[in-house]
This record gives sequence, structure tokens and C-alpha cells, in this order.
Amino acid sequence: MARIEAFIFDMDGTMIDSMPWHAKAWVEFARRRELLLDVPDLMRRTTGRNAFECACALLEREATPEESVDITHEKESIYRELFGAAFTEVAGFRVFAARAAARGLKIAVGTAGDQYNVEFVMSRLNMAPLPLAIVRGDEGLPGKPQPAIFLEAARRIGVAPEHCVVFEDAPFGIEAARRAGMRAVAVCTTHTPAELAGPHVIAAVRDYEELALTNFLETLDVATA
Repeated sequence: MARIEAFIFDMDGTMIDSMPWHAKAWVEFARRRELLLDVPDLMRRTTGRNAFECACALLEREATPEESVDITHEKESIYRELFGAAFTEVAGFRVFAARAAARGLKIAVGTAGDQYNVEFVMSRLNMAPLPLAIVRGDEGLPGKPQPAIFLEAARRIGVAPEHCVVFEDAPFGIEAARRAGMRAVAVCTTHTPAELAGPHVIAAVRDYEELALTNFLETLDVATA
């Protein structure tokens, strides 16, 4: 197996414990617009997708650019308002990312989230050191399960895909890592290990404190400069 040179983290549900709040935001969005909305089904179909893809899934047709902007602005504003008061990282994330960087691993983020959600998260996480690259879903790339977001993150930090490990909480993200030719760690905040299984998945954990208990970083074959 190729040596590990970089970690690429998904954001929602992986770095931060935000997925229940995205669900609550969709419930409130539907209430305001008087929509009958199967939120669990919508989440299943959209987690990891970019904003335009989410709008199309909601409308069940091709959204116009204006509709996509309108839907995204309203729903994500609700999400940030709700989650802002209860902002929580996935347990142990910042310590784990800092320890990985200290061991010489390059750190990047690959998220379908947009500029405003990324700014919202990063301003509260106070990561040290900061990721070397953050690839967002509003940069014109297809969302997961397409591998483009992860491949672009690897390109920006100058690491070949086979030397990257992706951390993901959603089936579309796990599949995107496979299509990118990357290994993955399943972070089981919202899905079971069985739902996030794959031949490229090297660990499945509840959170980063569990990874620390298993000495995950120490057992990796890490390429150092």
C-alpha cells in the first residue's frame, strides 16, 4: 500500500457534528414554504451534493440558477442560525488534525458546502494549523459521489490520490473517495459502518477520540519529508 502523505476531510458530519442541524433546517424551510417534504429521503439523496444539485433534488426537476440561489440562501441561513448556538466539532477532531499535521501530513478539506458555510465553520473551529487547501461545492465542481472535489483538493496540496486518506461520514463521500483512488476512514456520526463500508475503507469509528485510542496515526505508514 502506498504511503500516506495527506488527509482530506469532508466538513459536515466529519469535522463538525452538523448533520442533525441540516435536517432541522430543511424541516423549518419546508414549514416556511408550506411544503410537504420527506426530509430523511431528501438528506439521503443530497448529502455530499453541491447546492445546485440539492435544489434540483428538492424541486425534482432542473432548477434555474435563480431558484438554486434562492433555495440555498434560505435553507443555509436557517442552518447557520440553528447550529450557531449549538456549534460542536466531532469529538477530538481539532486535536487529531493538529497531531496529523505535526507528523508531517498535509491537511485539506473537500466539502460540498458553499463559501458561507465554510466561513461559518472555520471561524468557529479555530484550527491550528489551518488546512493547506479547502475545496468547496460552489467552485463549479460536481458534488459527491463524483470524485472531483477530492481530486482537486489533492491537486492543490500536490499529493497524488493514492497517497491520500479521505475522512467521510456519508455514503456518497465514501464512494467519491473510491472513485478518486483514495483510501477512506468512515466517521460514523450519521451512518453505520455497514452503510459506509468499502474495500478502500481502512477504519470505521464514531469520532476522532476513538481513532486516538486505537493509535491510528502511529500505525499508519506515513511518508515524512
